[in-house]
Amino acid sequence: MRLLKLFVTMTVLVAALAYGAYAYWQSRLDAPVAIDEPTLYEVPRGASYHRIVRELAERGIISEDWPFRVLARLSPNSLPQLRAGEFMIEPGMSGRELIALLSSDQVVTYSLTIPEGWTFDDMRDALADASKLTQLTNDMSDEEVMAELGHPEQHPEGRFFPDTYRYHKGISDLDILRQAYDRMQAELTRAWEMRVEGLPLDSPYDALIMASLIERETGVDGERRQIAGVFVRRLERGMRLQTDPTVIYGMGDAYEGNITRADLRRATPYNTYVIDGLPPTPIALPGRAALQAAVDPAEGDSLYFVAKGDGSHHFSRTLNEHNAAVRRYILSR
Repeated sequence: MRLLKLFVTMTVLVAALAYGAYAYWQSRLDAPVAIDEPTLYEVPRGASYHRIVRELAERGIISEDWPFRVLARLSPNSLPQLRAGEFMIEPGMSGRELIALLSSDQVVTYSLTIPEGWTFDDMRDALADASKLTQLTNDMSDEEVMAELGHPEQHPEGRFFPDTYRYHKGISDLDILRQAYDRMQAELTRAWEMRVEGLPLDSPYDALIMASLIERETGVDGERRQIAGVFVRRLERGMRLQTDPTVIYGMGDAYEGNITRADLRRATPYNTYVIDGLPPTPIALPGRAALQAAVDPAEGDSLYFVAKGDGSHHFSRTLNEHNAAVRRYILSR
């Protein structure tokens, strides 16, 4: 009887100790992280659970790593798969919640905005300056970039959709370019399918070129279709487009902020004061509104327009009216 009582006492004591140890272990897993302000933490690609737990303790984000090592030993099959990337750890978060965070898709993201009307060179400069973006194309030519994207025969200008792109650390500039290329293809296809009949445009690429001219000529929503209408009527009549942005694009690095009469007469593949029809490629990255305007121009009879100096344009039916507008809005300045 004495031995039985001793056995029961020992059993109860061991159970109590085991429960106490278990409860303490659980309390340490649920203890808040040891930080006072939001802290950025990166899980490197391929890092193991044990490496991350050890590093979290070494950095003082968790006060001790043994509760998490015990968790791995007792329940290895239930451990979450850590995800590579950057995570924002918040004060008050428990250690258990921290491990769940590092296994989630709540990675820190960054944004890169490519404005409508930028050139491909502008876009490449923005990509090169983008924080946290893996740089793969810095030493590539434009031709090499297009080949890497799987389009070796295409000129890059105009092929990428201007928008705000979100990314996380580990994403490369090629990834962003691939997204932007696919977006433009989808937007251009959608616009082309909605085109009005009888346009003097033979292909979606012609529409892309036209949209880039519209984009560079105006940022006023209500004018895009009017600009498109002028360009379409001039093409139908065999008139040269005579749009200044093509002159500027053809000048390249020689453009210093102004164009002269000599520049208007200088022959380049893009100078629409010299060449007939559309330039050989787009001259900028057009947005959705410009694409839609290119395939659905406004009806009317104007054949000329001139910038008024406030971002809008004066539209004219005749050359005499246009020359008067030029004297009023350009020469007077």
